[in-house]
Amino acid sequence: MIKRLSFLLVLIFMFWALARAQVTGKISGVVTNAETGEPLVGAQVMITSKWVDDREVKLSYIMGAVADRSGRFFIINVPPGFYTVKVQMMGFETVVYKKFQVSVNRTAELNVKMKPTVIKGKTIVVKAERIEIKKDQTSSIRNVSSKTIEKLPVESVDQVVSMQPGVVVGHFRGGRSGEVLYLLDGIQVNESFGYGKALDVNPDVVEEVEVITGTFNAEYGRAMSGVVNVVTKEGGNSFRGMLSLNAGNYVTTHDNIFIGLKPLEIRAKDLYFSLSGPLRRNRLFFFVNGQLRSNLGHLNGIYRFNVDDYSDFHGDSTEWYSEHTGTGEYVPMDWSENTRIFGKISWKAGSRTKISLISNYGRSRYQYYDHSFKYNPYGRATDHSNSQMLALLLNQSLSSSMFHEFKVSWMRTYFGSYVYKDPTDKRYVHDGYMRSFGCGFYTGGQQKHHVERVTKDFSVKYDLTKQLNTNHCFKTGFLYTSHYLYNSSKTVRNKYEGSDIANYFYYDSTKGEVVFPYYEPVILPDSTLYSDIYTKRPFEFSWYIQDKMEFEEMVINAGVRFDYFDPNTVYPSQWRNPANQLYFEDPEKMSKFIKADPKYQLSPRIGISYRLGRAALLHFSYGHFFQMPPLYSVYQNHDFVVPPYDFATVMGNPQIRAQKTVQYEIGLWQELTANMNLEVVVFYRDIYDLLSTKVITTFNQIRYGLYTNKDYGNARGLELKYDFEYGKLLVSASYTFMYTRGNADSPTFSFDRAGNNMDPVNKFIPMSWDQRHTVNIAVSYSSQNAGSTVRVRYDSGTPYTWTPIPENPLSSINILPNNDYMPYRVNVDLNAYYNFIRGNRFCVGVKLLIYNLLDRLNEVWVYGTTGRAYTVIARENEIENHKSNFNDYWDRIKNPAMFSAPRFVKLGIEVKFY
Repeated sequence: MIKRLSFLLVLIFMFWALARAQVTGKISGVVTNAETGEPLVGAQVMITSKWVDDREVKLSYIMGAVADRSGRFFIINVPPGFYTVKVQMMGFETVVYKKFQVSVNRTAELNVKMKPTVIKGKTIVVKAERIEIKKDQTSSIRNVSSKTIEKLPVESVDQVVSMQPGVVVGHFRGGRSGEVLYLLDGIQVNESFGYGKALDVNPDVVEEVEVITGTFNAEYGRAMSGVVNVVTKEGGNSFRGMLSLNAGNYVTTHDNIFIGLKPLEIRAKDLYFSLSGPLRRNRLFFFVNGQLRSNLGHLNGIYRFNVDDYSDFHGDSTEWYSEHTGTGEYVPMDWSENTRIFGKISWKAGSRTKISLISNYGRSRYQYYDHSFKYNPYGRATDHSNSQMLALLLNQSLSSSMFHEFKVSWMRTYFGSYVYKDPTDKRYVHDGYMRSFGCGFYTGGQQKHHVERVTKDFSVKYDLTKQLNTNHCFKTGFLYTSHYLYNSSKTVRNKYEGSDIANYFYYDSTKGEVVFPYYEPVILPDSTLYSDIYTKRPFEFSWYIQDKMEFEEMVINAGVRFDYFDPNTVYPSQWRNPANQLYFEDPEKMSKFIKADPKYQLSPRIGISYRLGRAALLHFSYGHFFQMPPLYSVYQNHDFVVPPYDFATVMGNPQIRAQKTVQYEIGLWQELTANMNLEVVVFYRDIYDLLSTKVITTFNQIRYGLYTNKDYGNARGLELKYDFEYGKLLVSASYTFMYTRGNADSPTFSFDRAGNNMDPVNKFIPMSWDQRHTVNIAVSYSSQNAGSTVRVRYDSGTPYTWTPIPENPLSSINILPNNDYMPYRVNVDLNAYYNFIRGNRFCVGVKLLIYNLLDRLNEVWVYGTTGRAYTVIARENEIENHKSNFNDYWDRIKNPAMFSAPRFVKLGIEVKFY
């Protein structure tokens, strides 16, 4: 294996003089005589300026090309955006294309027909056609520009992504969560422990978002379902800035569900700012963007109990005892606080070299609603997350047909979940206070889990592009990433646990409260079941090569990718006695600790697009896509200790293999009229070796779980996308029809059923995100001084498990999961703006953002016996068994988190200068 890696490294460095980036596009085409059709050899094609906020800004340097003997030209390494392209030749009218769009990783085709003229300096201005950017689309790729994002009722990149066809309730084409690759300026920003997105940026930072929901080229790895590539803005020769202040509140008629919301209260406030400009004109530029946000959320609790209050509702009402020393005020229970700062310095060290330094910082604190803590809101843990990224990017054009890009990045993420950061904090209280008998809610006590996790990723990335000729664009590159993972998952325990006095308590008549005197919070060693603390340093390497073959009527993307992952740890040779807790004379029954094998695979990819005349495009693509499972499935319970009782732990498996998707798709893009087009895509996916958990039985007949690869799923569907643009009116609509099936919709699905004495699922079932119909419609009207966008979303509902009334425990054993569907959901959002002051260099305006404009109650989860929120079939004995002096039985049932957020209105003022 080492020899193979050495060979690959040598091969890659042979191409050090060549390179490829993932954050630029290309312009190509042909220049001909409009009267004779002959190629115009030597015609000059130049990109002279860029359009920013509908203003034309001259470039500090001109990119260009000269038409060859066949009249063909290409300009590579063009950042995404809208440009002015000028085509000129002696004896012909100069042609200028305004707002010509270039998208990341795409070829924008520009075919120019020039008329002979005897009038010197005559210029023809042409509005660029949008159709030309579709020619090289060999898979389902959607490019969303900053211009479009500004019009949408969105406040995050995730909201932009969710509007794309194929993205259903956060899942890409039926895949599980965590199967998407996130890139920031071509740098991977996935968090390796759970493989979610590690950091985010504000929409104001984004120049363009590339969303790939289907097959993708060999340059992309570590993903099975999709790719989100965010390209950021950079500064220019003029100073530009923005300051936005916003305040919002939930305005709803459903105050019987969303308690404690006040009509004139400010529950959300945020501040956005950005500033960009030159540090040295034409050479050194900066861009800074920041956000401060806080939101109290729409779900409140009632502060009736303190964490050290004690209640006992056993017996009849004459025997009840309850302490409730809270104030009775409403307390936010789904709040969040966020801070983000993004900075970018760009240095143009010549006409062909650009060096960028990127820094991104994010910090969040938040809590999710927990209905069982409704009356004890301060007993819940708070989640904390921090992320920092620093990256250095070098982009250099070595010639008019060749450029390379070298990227070095460092990223650190922190996640914590706890009541107090110090797990031995004296403010932790005895578990005896945490009681919910009778009333159904905790009348004291605290959550005792304590999680802290740090990941650090250091990456070196090198890419190349070589335009061999007008028909072949060669690409290759490699990525090396070293991971650092520190995980500390603990449970706060009592120092006196196990002793006779551990649960002793008495009533203090002077204070009027029950006291547990023998309690001191401690953390037990890593060798126990209550702590899982480890540090691991895996690493990975990947390399790809591909060719983009562009012909008059056809484009072919073909490539192959190699991925290598080393978990850099050991595993036990005998899983039935993994930690040698049992002793046997037979050495086969005793574990030896063996170094885990590295994992590697080859992934072929191919995509073909065929042009059907001038206004239609047919594409087909196929590929194998691999992704290692998240690191928790490799290292969890790293000391391999098995508890003394069944189904008490799930153990990581360093020998786990990569998950695999084989995907096919075929699509048709058609221009219906000059301003209207329609795209139709059908796809099918086979998903193999999905992360699962199998049951292992030890030699002393204790059963536990071990992560492995045995689950399977498949997805098939149809996607439609419609776009219409006429003047200031823009209409965009998408529809996704999809079936998602598999034998398990989570890694521990089968293990949990076995632990609950339920039969295994022996047939394919719908996944919990199997939403049959998803519709997104956005209608926008915008001018320089005013505009609005209305977005309508329809979701047909996701599965839930219908279960009969449990008269007998056997009644639910053979019920298949996800056997029915929840009600449909409809959401209408609005975004509007009005600039009441506008000058040549500045403007002041107001913004209005409304989520859930119709204040509709959309059910996000339901009860299994009825299929509806807030509704159960309650038996008389269940109601009678409710014992409480402060609530009734129905208080348990009426969980407001079963509904999505009510109407939310945010009003802001924005000041811009440019």
